[in-house]
Amino acid sequence: MFESAELGHRIDKERYRKDVPELREALLNAQIDLQEADFPVIIIIAGVDGAGKGETVNILNEWMDPRHIQTNALDAPTEEEFERPRMWRFWRTLPPKGKIGIYFGSWYSAPIVDHVIGNTKNAELDQSMERIIRFEKMLTDEGALILKFWFHLSKDEQHKRLKSLEKDPHTRWRVTSQDWSNFKLYDRFRKVSEHALRQTSTSEAPWTIVEGTDPRYRSLTVGKAVLQGLRARLDVPREQRQLMAVPPQIPAIDDLLLIRSLDLTKSISREKYEEELTEYQRKLALLTRHDNFRKISVIAVFEGNDAAGKGGSIRRITSALDARQYRVMPVAAPTEDERAQPYLWRFWRHLPRKARFAVFDRSWYGRVLVERIEGYCAPGDWMRAYSEINDFEEQLVRNRTVIVKFWLTISKEEQLRRFEEREKTGFKRFKITAEDWRNREKWEQYELAICDMIDRTSTEIAPWTLVEANDKHYARIKVLKTICKAIERAL
Repeated sequence: MFESAELGHRIDKERYRKDVPELREALLNAQIDLQEADFPVIIIIAGVDGAGKGETVNILNEWMDPRHIQTNALDAPTEEEFERPRMWRFWRTLPPKGKIGIYFGSWYSAPIVDHVIGNTKNAELDQSMERIIRFEKMLTDEGALILKFWFHLSKDEQHKRLKSLEKDPHTRWRVTSQDWSNFKLYDRFRKVSEHALRQTSTSEAPWTIVEGTDPRYRSLTVGKAVLQGLRARLDVPREQRQLMAVPPQIPAIDDLLLIRSLDLTKSISREKYEEELTEYQRKLALLTRHDNFRKISVIAVFEGNDAAGKGGSIRRITSALDARQYRVMPVAAPTEDERAQPYLWRFWRHLPRKARFAVFDRSWYGRVLVERIEGYCAPGDWMRAYSEINDFEEQLVRNRTVIVKFWLTISKEEQLRRFEEREKTGFKRFKITAEDWRNREKWEQYELAICDMIDRTSTEIAPWTLVEANDKHYARIKVLKTICKAIERAL
């Protein structure tokens, strides 16, 4: 794969001076057009030490308008980043629609380095590359344009480059002891990198190998490739870009047994409720003060029918916790900033650190529920959301996050009773909206979507707990019991 990048390509000064003004003008025009477009651009700059990655990033910022470029130079993770899933730091820095994000140090760096120095086996490297492929597929499905550049030098050229930089007092600071340590592992880096690039050069996000010997050659090569990628996307009419093949509808689960078979008559006496509420709130409080709780985090997801009692259940959880430990995230319609990012971006932003508790009142499952039913996204978007959500939750669990997911179910008759009660009670009137009544008219459609959601996202590592919620007291105790058991298993 790297042989063609060792041919000694060079560009003379005269041609460079002739080509650069025209290329710069075209890049700036494309960047202006991009500001009005409905997609972001993600540029990955990776490769061997001394191959001109930093200089190329500077050139791109010089040739284009840097106000609309986010350059992310990511080194070793900070303590805050280390306590969350590895991809958290990248999700936080994704560019919005109409902008360019340059990653100088990306999601490829750690898996490749870890394998080269012997921290991971072949299978772990392959798993990391598979996760990256899924991540980039999700980004491109959301509309992102990904341009990936790998800067290569032969072993001899890298040695010359490092020596040259080290000799010049103005550039000596750029060569570190780590660069020389990496050079000693050149052959292994080459082998591992080539394997990683072969795996991850996909039709949606292919790699471009750039020979890094001649600065003029690499600058023009990258600049022209960026321009070509931008124009290829921008010159397609927006309507055509948005066309997606409509996938076949998911077959309905027979008779909707999953939801309709729940025994909604389950209840608990007031006395037993008070007794068990005290018992399980005390237990939850002690579990979150356990020494090993510092090694995990907890996410509780609440979904359910309107008026099913999500808020009441959440309050019984937070009453048992130290206010410094938890955060409740009520999820409503996305803001303009959130609509400019991939769907899961707004949820990645709020992931808790170790020894913290996050409660989501509504969640990332809105895409396969309300957005599906109300037509807020295309069928292709909510169909692929199932696998994206499963992948998201797998990354959380791998980072020792305990995920407990609750679907609170009430009958249609009980919902009507609660709606009417809310309208009559002054301090509850804010809880009922015209949207709640509209959702009720689509009860059967939501039942089908709920069954599909549970069937496709109730995994071994993040199962759904269905809560019979006609009796609020029974529902609250079941929720508390489930959370306590999940934390106990993790500890």
